[in-house]
Amino acid sequence: MKFQDKVVLVTGAGSGLGEEIAMHFAKEGASLILNDIDQENLERVATQIAETGRRVVCVPGDVSDPEDVNRTVEMGIDAFQQIDILVNNAGIADTIIPTIEQDIQHWQKVIDIHLRGSYLFSKTVGAHMIKNGSGKVINISSIVGMVGLPGRNAYGAAKAGMIMFTRSLASEWARYGINVNAVAPGYIKTPLVRNLLSKTSVVEDKLIRRIPFGKLGEPSDIAHAVLFLSSDQAAYITGACLPVDGGWTAFGGSGDANEL
Repeated sequence: MKFQDKVVLVTGAGSGLGEEIAMHFAKEGASLILNDIDQENLERVATQIAETGRRVVCVPGDVSDPEDVNRTVEMGIDAFQQIDILVNNAGIADTIIPTIEQDIQHWQKVIDIHLRGSYLFSKTVGAHMIKNGSGKVINISSIVGMVGLPGRNAYGAAKAGMIMFTRSLASEWARYGINVNAVAPGYIKTPLVRNLLSKTSVVEDKLIRRIPFGKLGEPSDIAHAVLFLSSDQAAYITGACLPVDGGWTAFGGSGDANEL
């Protein structure tokens, strides 16, 4: 098992990509510290992991609240005495409406959960990683942070900020033996994307035609990328942002990617 004796902290672990990432780490032998604001879902995922025989601690809390972040990290350290890998995954969707109609409170909440949350957890966990002289930090960004999409200024700004945060932190922490990388998912079959498709003007068939592979991604596609960047095979990779998007960012057009 690739992650036997490793301790992994995953934020936003109660559903979607966070749940998938946590389950993949558990299958590879890791012990898990799980954080999510949704306590019911968090405990459900923790129970599933415990049933595999892996050790798990779940700590409900808000990633943008320094006290909740400190409590999560402290409980994890108390339980396992170490944190080897941090996956900053927690996030929420923005409202895809014209900028002049957007609510500033929701805009700020999107920024805080994605960007402030990643900063707080990285800073807090990083202190332990620096002391130990090793560690892996994986930030879950998005293709929305790499290309401009109408009405996505909160989510896009937060995810773009996470990419630059990744590069800055990677440059600073390499001297301590810490790798910091990002994964940029495309449109993946998650509750967040399903909610996007059901409650906005985004049309699934049109969206799929824009993807060169002609389909939405699976949550496991993202989990595999995260596990790779967390592994010894990625020891010389830091400051990178890996798109896992079926070719979305490679295709420069706006129509059918498979139409010649």
